[in-house]
Amino acid sequence: MKTNNLETPVVIIGAGPAGAGVSIYLTILTIPHIIIEKECFPRDKVCGDAISGKTQLVLRKANPEWLTDIFSRSDDFMPNHGGLFVAPNGKVLSIPYSRNRVPEGQAPGFTTPRLIFDQFLFEKLASPYTTIFQNAIVKNIERQTDGRVRVSFTVGNDYYEVLSALIVGADGDKSIVRKTFLIDQSQPKSYCVALRAYYTGVTELHKENYIELHYIPEILPGYFWIFPLPNGMANVGVGILSERVRQKKINLREQMLHAISTNLNLSHRFTNARLVGKIQGWGLPMGMERQPVSGDRFMLTGDAASLIDPFTGEGIGNALYSGMLAAYAIEKSLKSGMYDARTLRENYDDVLYKSIGEELKISALLQRVTHYPRIMHFIVNKAYKSPTLNKAISGMFTGINLHKLLRQPSFYAKVLFNR
Repeated sequence: MKTNNLETPVVIIGAGPAGAGVSIYLTILTIPHIIIEKECFPRDKVCGDAISGKTQLVLRKANPEWLTDIFSRSDDFMPNHGGLFVAPNGKVLSIPYSRNRVPEGQAPGFTTPRLIFDQFLFEKLASPYTTIFQNAIVKNIERQTDGRVRVSFTVGNDYYEVLSALIVGADGDKSIVRKTFLIDQSQPKSYCVALRAYYTGVTELHKENYIELHYIPEILPGYFWIFPLPNGMANVGVGILSERVRQKKINLREQMLHAISTNLNLSHRFTNARLVGKIQGWGLPMGMERQPVSGDRFMLTGDAASLIDPFTGEGIGNALYSGMLAAYAIEKSLKSGMYDARTLRENYDDVLYKSIGEELKISALLQRVTHYPRIMHFIVNKAYKSPTLNKAISGMFTGINLHKLLRQPSFYAKVLFNR
């Protein structure tokens, strides 16, 4: 078999939101790169389909016209203006999203099937700086004696070897890049297992398309969600820590269907609802604590870096955001010729966790609180009374400034005194 030899400054494994984020910003920075993707677009991805304000920030910064396009396509994208959090006792906390940083006519968030959204991103990748291989199977990744990374892969009967100064793992929770380079350093990942289903005919959806997170007794310490979608559809699902599923030997599909048919706050809304397609499951690597997301010559983004929000389960925003920051760090390394672990940690890990670290910490804390319904009831009641706490919860969905709020001593005083 003939070997096709390639060289590039950067090779990206994976073309989902994390890889797309890296590629989009490398193109803006005029840095050539190769993307190796195992599937062929358009392709589906099991997900909750809710898109946060952080995603919009990344896309708007890249090209404001992309958001204009999104909000003009009502058959594909549904504007979302807030969230409903339902405590185990049935009390509902309504969180409207702030519109401070959103242009007129655009919602702070939106929902859309991943089949559509990932294709939307993929179509933005074509550029003179981007070479994409689809249906590509990575065979081996190794460092060369000169420090560069060699990736061997096949596309059909064609065999390729590509040499690069840097490699980015954007290949999901089972990342081959992570397994290759972080085998001795990585902490055990905290997983949530989730199920997703599409329904039509779900009633009592919010008039402004609020997403819904229900912390119902049947699912604790997990959650049940309902996310409105265009064309009368809804993404319905459940998520719970994998260790809990193993400990309690939970059949999650049965639990989900049981909740739909018997829970007093949910069952009447599904009386005439119809399941469309199959109930599908996937694993969510949660960002419970800081872990290394780079090292000598490599970087991890999105699910490969375990950046999913532990409380809400949202991962697309952090995937795109980490991709953007990775591109900026790559630019610095290429200019300086420095690709060592310390340089990448300072330019990528530290910058990333400075932005989202506090947010992930508070989300991890809230996720642990779901083990204790009484504490959840207290937090919901407190959020009713404290606009400051209400704003903080909203910040988990709408932006990246939550860390600034949490570092202010006045924040805790305001929450304590219901301000």
